Amino acid sequence: MTHRIRSTVAVGALLLAGSAFAQVKIAYIDPLSGPFANVGEAGLKGFREIADTINAKGGANGQKIEFVPFDNKGSPQESLINFKAVTDQGIRFITQGNGSGVAHALVDAVNKWNARNPDKTVLYLNYAAVDPTLTNDKCSFWHFRFDANSDMKMEAITNFMEKDKSIKKVFIIGQDYAHGHQVAKAAKAMLAKKRPDVQIVGEDLHPIGRTKDFAPYIAKIKAAGADTVITGNWGNDLSLLIKAAKDAGLKAKFHTYYAGGLGTPAAMGPAGEGLVLQLTEWHMNVQPNKAEAFATAFNKKYPGVEFYYLRVNTMMLMLAEAMNKAKSTDPKQVALTLEDMRFEADNGEVWMRKSDHQMIQPLYISIFSKVDGKAVKHEVEHTGHGFKTLASITARDSQLPTTCIMERP
Repeated sequence: MTHRIRSTVAVGALLLAGSAFAQVKIAYIDPLSGPFANVGEAGLKGFREIADTINAKGGANGQKIEFVPFDNKGSPQESLINFKAVTDQGIRFITQGNGSGVAHALVDAVNKWNARNPDKTVLYLNYAAVDPTLTNDKCSFWHFRFDANSDMKMEAITNFMEKDKSIKKVFIIGQDYAHGHQVAKAAKAMLAKKRPDVQIVGEDLHPIGRTKDFAPYIAKIKAAGADTVITGNWGNDLSLLIKAAKDAGLKAKFHTYYAGGLGTPAAMGPAGEGLVLQLTEWHMNVQPNKAEAFATAFNKKYPGVEFYYLRVNTMMLMLAEAMNKAKSTDPKQVALTLEDMRFEADNGEVWMRKSDHQMIQPLYISIFSKVDGKAVKHEVEHTGHGFKTLASITARDSQLPTTCIMERP
């Protein structure tokens, strides 16, 4: 009898412990080694910080969120190995952002897995892989993108460039993979339509993550007489490009997607003042700045890594709300709840478009400027400079049509 009572108490304690420590595990598949390791590590810190915030408020559907990191080394092949480990461990949610080549591989893997395992489906939350194909011809019910796609970004950039009559000669440079090709294609097509007077004086693609010295590329840009450079580069490929431009004294303006990303502000320093622009969903000097307190606390907690991905916060808060509304952490139910969700994020109202699972949100064009205590209150990477808003694009104006024909479960 005593043995039975002890057994019952032990089982009850285990059940209570299981309930108290129930977790939603999310696999983070991004580079944690290699040339983009710093970007991957910074992203992981951001995800864990917002997860802590959500968990402190009760979690998602009463469960704690935990991130499980997987190092894909920036490789699609390694990512597929990671995905097998994810499914072997029974993890039902994955997130990734660094590299559209990886994103294509993961979408294929998720689709195949879910078709074979309808009772163990996996949901893919994309926070930064921006190839438009992922929400157009290759759209998937099991994939949601929380960043503006490359064409949406280029539409905003070229709309801004259309009004700048000082632009005469443009050079396009990018990484030699899906994203770099898409940036170049969109830039040429959109400029031809909006500014047929602008001359494309050069176009170059370089190996992703393997170029250590961009001086030869900058020499070509200078020789071409370009007054403006368009690039979708990110990570060290952007930092080293900007540093080479600074070292060569190139005074052309750079229109970028990721100039505020880790390492790039420090690489350009004061030489980038008034020359380097970025297109983002947020920056530290946006007004009103509802994320200021969170970002300030993050920057203090992680010296050398500054808060950058507001969309990570938006994605995780929307995911938690979807789980709460669905009263479930089942990927299919969560996906159905995310569709058409409108959410008041720190950069305004955002919308997850049902037709293609593309996030529609406000965007900002900003320029690297000296801190003045007003428009530029916060510096980045101890440079004495930060980003100043030049243009605001509403969520309604940031969207583009989609060609997605989605197969639904």
